Amino acid sequence: MNLTVGPISAAEHLAFIRNQPSVSFLQTPAWGRVKTEWRSESIGWYDGQQLIGAGLVLHRPVPRLERYTLAYLAEGPAIDWSSDLSDWLDPLATYLKKHGAFAIRLVPPIPTDIWNAAQVKEGIADPAVQRLTDLPSQRTNPTGTHVTNHLRNAGWLAQSPEDGFGVGQPQFRYEVPLAGKTEDDLLAGMNKLWRRNIKKAAKEGVEVSVGTGLKSFHDLYVHTAERDGFTPRPLRYFETMFAELTAEDHERIKLYLAHHQGELVAAAIMVRVGTRAWYSYGASSTDKREVRGSNACQWAMIRDSLAAGCDVYDLRGITPTLDADDSHVGLVQFKVGTGGEAVRYVGEWDLPLRPIIYRAFDHYLRQRGAAGQGSAAPGARSRRRAR
Repeated sequence: MNLTVGPISAAEHLAFIRNQPSVSFLQTPAWGRVKTEWRSESIGWYDGQQLIGAGLVLHRPVPRLERYTLAYLAEGPAIDWSSDLSDWLDPLATYLKKHGAFAIRLVPPIPTDIWNAAQVKEGIADPAVQRLTDLPSQRTNPTGTHVTNHLRNAGWLAQSPEDGFGVGQPQFRYEVPLAGKTEDDLLAGMNKLWRRNIKKAAKEGVEVSVGTGLKSFHDLYVHTAERDGFTPRPLRYFETMFAELTAEDHERIKLYLAHHQGELVAAAIMVRVGTRAWYSYGASSTDKREVRGSNACQWAMIRDSLAAGCDVYDLRGITPTLDADDSHVGLVQFKVGTGGEAVRYVGEWDLPLRPIIYRAFDHYLRQRGAAGQGSAAPGARSRRRAR
């Protein structure tokens, strides 16, 4: 193919997305408006006059050299990843370099390996197993192997570290397949503790509703941050997130609120694009944890995702540790209780377009990280925030 890359309007981008089974919410035009600290643009791949691929690029300027940017494509773009990737990525690099990018940071939405819940639980119980990758995967994705090999051979630089959390998006995620299943099937796939907690929440009278109480959610979220030791986002961030995603599609984002005897005990945010739904943020009270409001919220979101025709409910990031003594294994255990599977993705990759500037920017980020000033990429979250 002889493809060209150029800018497209938000309307053209959104129309393309609506013709796909799903794309990541991080690749929607609305997400560019959420990330106000970045400059965003929608781009398209053309085969002649036909638009056959699209993506959202977030541009981060270089400090003191604002004419140059890091061009970031999180969990995208929406292209044919199984084909010859030179046809797609070479014109992307040409276009972005021409428009001032010193590097591209790419996070392909392609899995490489999958482990089922039984494997993960057995790995945690086995002292000889320290990481997911110590276990043979239940299945591998040949497209993931194809993408990884192409990026490596084409000079892209892998950015995902050993713990699976790069500077932006997690390489390891936990997902619950929904396609072809009923609610009874999904309950049967959960462990006994999850089923018991869901029943307990119902017995205790926990009521889950879809609401608009962002301030109540945020207050509980800040409480959760103080308890669990992560830095919370400001209320304004969530207000912008809901405003922009809802304006794009009124079914795109929902706030779930779990009340017990009139008191908010848990809350969660779910995002949906086409056939995929994501658990994005959650919060829970320290008091009344015994009524299991968080389990009730998750079950409500899973049921609604199933009813909406989703194929996957994505619980987002985990670390690949299976070491029972590692503090992060608790997050894995919580999510594995839903049944489902652990999934490794291709991860984050950088292509330096202007190597001198790229090295200077990398040095700046390392210094900034050492000073404890946060992450470089949009969508970055602490391990605890991924709950």
